[in-house]
Amino acid sequence: MGPFDLSAILLTLAAIFGFINQKLLKLPNTISLFFQGLALALLVSGIDAAGSSLGVGDWLRGLIDQISLPAILLDGILSLLLYTAAVNEDLCVLLKRKWTVLALATVSVLLFTGLMGLGLHLLFPLVGIEVPLIWCLVLGAAVAPTDPVAVHGILGRLPVPDSLRSVISGESLFNDGAGVVLFVTLLHLATGSEQDLTVGEAALDFLKEAVGGAALGFVCGWIAYQAKRRVDESVVELTISLALVLGTYSLASRLGLSGPIAVVVAGLLIGSTTGRHVRSDESRRDLHVVWTMIDAVLNSLLFLLVGLEATVAISWTGRLLLAAVLAVPLALAARLLSLTPALLMHMGRTDKSSALAVLTWAGLRGGVAVALVLSLPASPYRDPILAVCYVAVAFSILVQGLTLEPIGRRLYGGRQDP
Repeated sequence: MGPFDLSAILLTLAAIFGFINQKLLKLPNTISLFFQGLALALLVSGIDAAGSSLGVGDWLRGLIDQISLPAILLDGILSLLLYTAAVNEDLCVLLKRKWTVLALATVSVLLFTGLMGLGLHLLFPLVGIEVPLIWCLVLGAAVAPTDPVAVHGILGRLPVPDSLRSVISGESLFNDGAGVVLFVTLLHLATGSEQDLTVGEAALDFLKEAVGGAALGFVCGWIAYQAKRRVDESVVELTISLALVLGTYSLASRLGLSGPIAVVVAGLLIGSTTGRHVRSDESRRDLHVVWTMIDAVLNSLLFLLVGLEATVAISWTGRLLLAAVLAVPLALAARLLSLTPALLMHMGRTDKSSALAVLTWAGLRGGVAVALVLSLPASPYRDPILAVCYVAVAFSILVQGLTLEPIGRRLYGGRQDP
């Protein structure tokens, strides 16, 4: 099956599921697509288990096998999704919370990875599964970052103060870059490709990728800004924006820098200068419509794919399912503890308990975590890591995602910053 046929099938499924959601389910679109993709995968598995000769299970597995989620997301879709989120971010509000966001994107990611890794190393033997500590840390790094796509899908309706909303949004934009760098470093250690790497060298590599990525994003964003402010044609401006996103991400990968951080910085720069480089209301409207459409379609395809992966990528057993279910409260506890340094910097010093509760529950995982663990090489530990990751993602999207809004309303009652 060629790329055109695969795209046609996925878009058709996304359109059908979107229609069902609008008419019946009325859930947030990303959550609905994940739920319906998961339900379809489970239905197909049930049909196969019943001894059907229709071959739908083989067809679905063949379809998903041809679509490499790690390659599609990490080498393509992620750059566009991060840019659309960053370009709509209020940079002035974000800068007021810069130290909190920085702590969440770095210190909290490191703390969560360590706590989750150690917890999993103790948990797996309880269900009769042996996974070395380094591989547990790899899994911790994969699920440490909050997913910008999942977070931004519900953030607009979250009834919390603007300061807390900007912290949640900023964390989801920047911690992907830190999480991916940490994941890759730990994976090199786990596979033995970086046996002589010291902690200091790993920290320097981390800083090089993060700071270098931010610098590259600023330079590329500035060049794009200078080009955009000299034209007043929406098609040309859109082309410049697309070149900025894909070119910056690709160049960062070639230079060994963080592509996600580079794209986020470029998007923040372009978004904060929109009034100076988009001259007409018509161009502004055209650009908004196109980027909204790109964001909506890619979101739909991504969450549909993540839902469909459930029964295809993992060979489920009772032990794996039990370990994955037990890992859910472990992930929540690690998230809670890892937020402490950042919470000390949060401006809302009178409502720290409410902010802590919302930030903990807002730690949604999504396609990035699944894509990272799907990129792992074959090993005896791949299935346990995949199972825990997938259940953590499913719980965060379906349970945390659907209950975050009422929790925020209960704790804050729609209060805004003074």
